[in-house]
Amino acid sequence: MQRLIRRGVVLAVGVTMVVSGAACSSSSSGGGDTVTLLTHDSFALPDSVRAEFTKQTGLTIKVVSSGDAGQVASTVALTPGRPKADAVYGIDNTFASRVISAKALDGYASPALTGSARDYKLPGGADLLTPVDRGDVCVNVDNAWYAARNQQPPTSIADLTDPRFAGQLVAMDPSTSSPGLGFLLATIAAYPSDWQSYWTKLRANGVKIVSGWEEGYNQQFSGGQGKGPSPIVVSYASSPAANPATKALLDSCFRQVEYIGVLKGAAHPDRARKLIDFMLGPQVQQALPDAMYVYPVRDGVALPAAWQKSAPLPDSTVELAPNAIAANRENWQKQWRSIMGR
Repeated sequence: MQRLIRRGVVLAVGVTMVVSGAACSSSSSGGGDTVTLLTHDSFALPDSVRAEFTKQTGLTIKVVSSGDAGQVASTVALTPGRPKADAVYGIDNTFASRVISAKALDGYASPALTGSARDYKLPGGADLLTPVDRGDVCVNVDNAWYAARNQQPPTSIADLTDPRFAGQLVAMDPSTSSPGLGFLLATIAAYPSDWQSYWTKLRANGVKIVSGWEEGYNQQFSGGQGKGPSPIVVSYASSPAANPATKALLDSCFRQVEYIGVLKGAAHPDRARKLIDFMLGPQVQQALPDAMYVYPVRDGVALPAAWQKSAPLPDSTVELAPNAIAANRENWQKQWRSIMGR
């Protein structure tokens, strides 16, 4: 089974960026010109797809890793006009406003952004960020854990405050985790006038808070690699593709869209634009589910068979306008910390 990787932990702002040797080994051997991509640690594309990019453009991809999606956004926002890469991939709609406000990007309207992929454009982004994929944040439950105990699992996020599920939920700190922030936003969208009360009830019901997805899913979750003690975890709609014994609660998933953009002051903006076009092409879009466990934005890309059964794209998601997130994110996080005593 392929290891499930996610954008779980937002590391401390200002860490030194390093070139990921594992990520770059296949793309740096051909010599010639390169395009440098700043991205999160979960970035992965098959060697065959990278080779196709080189065949089409004569360029190879050099990857600079910078932690989690939130760390990437922080790094870009702190270095406007002084980038260490040509393009950035992995900033999502929960952190996009931070980068746009910092004026750290150059606009580019890719001709490859066609069809329904245009529906994922960031409102008001002025073509500063181009959508590549989506990965909806959803609560996951371990059905096998409940079956072994002859118990019924929760069926909605409303159930999570029920005493029957006391001490069973693991969630992430929204100040340090992108899925943690996604879940907080999902609860705000689901309970716009009473989300604070919902979290007060979750705390009373024994919710466990961890810093990031890796700890929550692979160490604490009973359906994760570590076979931990908790049968409910905040994760993604795509996670059950890695473990069909688990299931996502699709009633309150928060749509998380990842973008790529040209960094202001890039040494090779023309190369960055070629990479953006390629990321929207069929080779990358087809590879995304297996390579990074995210859904493509391009029309007509079939999901792997296992996904169609275990991780179908949610029919509907809860959403908040990016400008609302930008205006309220820090205050919401502050209120959350007060409620949770952190």
